[in-house]
Amino acid sequence: MTASRIPTIAEELRGAGLRVTAARVALLETVREGDHLGVEAIAAGVRDRVGHISLQAVYEALHALTAAGLIRRIEPAGSPARFEGRVGDNHHHVVCRSCGAVADVDCAVGEAPCLTASDDHGFSIDEAEVVYWGLCSTCSTARSS
Repeated sequence: MTASRIPTIAEELRGAGLRVTAARVALLETVREGDHLGVEAIAAGVRDRVGHISLQAVYEALHALTAAGLIRRIEPAGSPARFEGRVGDNHHHVVCRSCGAVADVDCAVGEAPCLTASDDHGFSIDEAEVVYWGLCSTCSTARSS
């Protein structure tokens, strides 16, 4: 019995039908190592890995990787887009109203009740996006002091 091997980023890109470039590899590494990063933070991470890259090239790579399902784009209301490497599950997010911190929240274990809409309007629902809003522990503590 052989242990299953985790594919390399280059293999993931090829498997998604994308050309392997140093910028795409660096971008995917940056997003996966980060925590709901914005475009500027991703661009800085890519530049740290490969040197100069234009912001336009970062946007184009983000679009390609999102379309291929290798990363996920989230857009909390009133915030710029953020990207994460956690894909393929139906998880949600909690957002701090004060500082904008974002954290993952797992969907209910077992049957995902959030996928059962009160009226599906004829849609075949396969994903739900729930955003919880509040204050993170740091902002909550600062506000109560």
